[in-house]
Amino acid sequence: MAAAVGRRKIGRRRRNDPEGLRARILDRAAKLFQERGYHSTSMHDLMGETGVSAGALHHHFPSKKSLALAVLANRVAPAVREAWIDPVRKAPALGMGVAEAFGSIIGSVQARRAVLGCPLNNLALELALTDADLRREVESIFTEWRTALIERIGGTRGGARLDDSGRTAAANFVISVYSGAMNMAKAGQDAAPLEDALQLLSHWLNEHRLAS
Repeated sequence: MAAAVGRRKIGRRRRNDPEGLRARILDRAAKLFQERGYHSTSMHDLMGETGVSAGALHHHFPSKKSLALAVLANRVAPAVREAWIDPVRKAPALGMGVAEAFGSIIGSVQARRAVLGCPLNNLALELALTDADLRREVESIFTEWRTALIERIGGTRGGARLDDSGRTAAANFVISVYSGAMNMAKAGQDAAPLEDALQLLSHWLNEHRLAS
């Protein structure tokens, strides 16, 4: 009897897993936002995808905006850190970190045989003019990404060491090249723009002595 009661208690604890449910909702929302877009994904769609009730969904995320903010903070930002920020910070040289980031993303695209786009870029295009809080959350991720690049840009241009504005401009350029190439790759469902961007960006970094 005691063992049976213990099993029932364990079963209740396993079913009552609010953090696991929240994580599952975030995973599905991030996937739907990536595949369909924020505006084309409804809370009803999310209930259908996750099998959760309206009450359970709204308990964790009272509004679609609160869900979007959580997806940005807990799914998109970590994805950008994994794909770009960590390789740039851990690589022996900036050029190697940039090449690793591009190479990993190109490899994923080729393995998937589909280009879904950068989750940050996708949401930035949709949300930047939608809501000030969402725009600030998007910009905070770009700021973290830009800061990681700035930290590694210590090269010279024309014999003079880059100042803060020069390093910021170079970091913005790297992000812009990748973002534009990814948007083109998504539009054409072809990794070629990413491959071209990597080749030319690597040349640019070496030419301006920023790769090391």
